[in-house]
Amino acid sequence: MNVKRIIPDAITSCNLLCGSIAVFLATQGAFMWAFVFILAGAFFDFFDGLSARLLKAPSPIGIQLDSLADDITFGLAPSMMLFCWLRPIVGWWALIALLMAACSALRLAKFNVDERQHDSFIGLATPANAIFWGALCCMPYAMLRYDWMAWALLGLSLVSCWLLNAEIPFFSFKSFKKEKSTVIAFLAGCVLLVAYCVYKAVVAKHIEFALFSGTAVIIWYVALNLIFACAKKN
Repeated sequence: MNVKRIIPDAITSCNLLCGSIAVFLATQGAFMWAFVFILAGAFFDFFDGLSARLLKAPSPIGIQLDSLADDITFGLAPSMMLFCWLRPIVGWWALIALLMAACSALRLAKFNVDERQHDSFIGLATPANAIFWGALCCMPYAMLRYDWMAWALLGLSLVSCWLLNAEIPFFSFKSFKKEKSTVIAFLAGCVLLVAYCVYKAVVAKHIEFALFSGTAVIIWYVALNLIFACAKKN
């Protein structure tokens, strides 16, 4: 038995387990804990690839298992959170939110065979999409004071489906050397957004506002990439 090969797959399995727990918690209305397990899954997702490289133990099975785990944690879990969050307001139309799980699977399959995505992304990465929706669904129902807001979020989920598979370049931290200024601008914006959201959480005495920083950071990430994508075309 090759222990080196088992370790990365075991870490990936922890990612899948976190995603499965997040799905269950979402059905129970425990949105904040569901988001915590999505973040835990992201932690394991980062270290499974890192451990495979450090141990020099990459495997074809590991690649496939990683995609399966990611679709549960970053596809199905946030989709289920949004479905359960919106269903009391929009009824069974909330099932539209589950399209994100299918589009996330397509995004992950394309990533596995796309040679252009070694140090950057084409389309929004599934962890980023999961953080956006996971943090947003932790907000209190008072945020949806008007029914049209719930319908707008349901429509926004379709925008996410498009962004996941759009032919739009998104930078990653792996491309720091090539896009140093962009990454620094992104990190600077993140610091300001997180600081503001934490400040609002302290003032309002609601931890949900601190978690909203996750949604704000992804909005900033998408906006920055779209700006640079448009600038390059022109």
